[in-house]
Amino acid sequence: MATAVGGELVGPDVEIEGASIDSRSVQPGQLFVPIVAERDGHDYIPSALDGGAAAYLTSRDDATGSTPTASTAIRVRDTALALADLGRAVRRRVPPRVVGITGSVGKTSTKDLLAGVLRTTYRTAASEKSFNNELGLPLTLAGAPDDVEAVVLEMGARGIGHIDLLCRIASPTVGVITRVEGVHLELFGDIESVARAKGELVESLPTDGIAVLNADHHHVAAMADRTSARVLRYGLTSNSDVHASDIVIDDQLRASFRLHTPWGSTDLRLGARGEHQVPNALAAAAAGGGLGVSVEDIAEGMTAAELSGLRMELATSADGVTVINDAYNANPTSMAAALRSLAALSARRRVAVLGTMAELGVDSAEAHAEIAREAVELGIEVIAVTEPTYGSAARHVDGIDAAVEALGDLGDGDAVLVKGSRVAALERVAQALLG
Repeated sequence: MATAVGGELVGPDVEIEGASIDSRSVQPGQLFVPIVAERDGHDYIPSALDGGAAAYLTSRDDATGSTPTASTAIRVRDTALALADLGRAVRRRVPPRVVGITGSVGKTSTKDLLAGVLRTTYRTAASEKSFNNELGLPLTLAGAPDDVEAVVLEMGARGIGHIDLLCRIASPTVGVITRVEGVHLELFGDIESVARAKGELVESLPTDGIAVLNADHHHVAAMADRTSARVLRYGLTSNSDVHASDIVIDDQLRASFRLHTPWGSTDLRLGARGEHQVPNALAAAAAGGGLGVSVEDIAEGMTAAELSGLRMELATSADGVTVINDAYNANPTSMAAALRSLAALSARRRVAVLGTMAELGVDSAEAHAEIAREAVELGIEVIAVTEPTYGSAARHVDGIDAAVEALGDLGDGDAVLVKGSRVAALERVAQALLG
């Protein structure tokens, strides 16, 4: 490992199983990687060792190999760059079934669905939660077992060149693009720049790789001209390579449909909730089928797949109130989809508790106002939490307690959606409603 990251071994050899950058959640046997950011992770090395870390990276000169709880360190110039090098080293040991997934929305759900599909056929590792940056991606690779046969990696971008950096670590053989929307415009400036950044994934693919592209979105469909890899198109229209027909949504917001692929057709029922999950499922089916998974196993894996937390979680309170907790993140596209899901529920009263949609740039105020208007058109009350730009169509409150109080007396037959960007942490409203 020291050789792979260009570092100096201090202390005896030990065996490492995975890596962590968080001293609070480090597992026995892992490598602890202290990251220097707002806080200096080196200060937490003793805590990580107490938690069972077998060794650690360090860019300090004080590594002695004689700490009380562990005796091995690797001294490097930069711990974050060394983590990336570790990811590259592990990638060289993985069979050529490495899938990168990016897009403005749907990355994590598609990753979870595809992981479920691939696990029916291959020993599969996948990104946890939304571990999708230059730290989370190599951590996923480092945590893959020695006998892994497929890896699914979520890839996020905060600017031009970010996806390219991740691809130079992961060397994906399959690239999946979900959608390109006006998300993070505060960082990108315009939607064309978003498309340029996301398309770096398909540009990185080898000629014998597979580009899985959303045929229903022109920015994504146009990326076929940016890759020499084989292109598989998915979408809701029948001229796509992978498409759906006869879509039905049940009273638990789960979709059933007929899946059509180049490898055959089958009936499929999603475990994930919301009609907007159908395109994500088609993307996962295209990638899985392209890697040799049968349509029968695609259907089985899709039904059993578990989505990451705070995404369309549906539960019922002791008072009979239906609560949709979709509070992990929010943008205009995902917000509109969640509102349509709420409207599809059989309920006497529907309320959306909405937080800010962050990083929308100059269009932020109009985007929030449009979401509030759409909710009203769907017959949904809006309680806006610390976000005035939802406008006069919403009732405005400041803080979690005020939002819960504003909901008033809820009972059997009422339904509440809770959604906002991560900074809003609105899952606390759902937690309060569910006791």
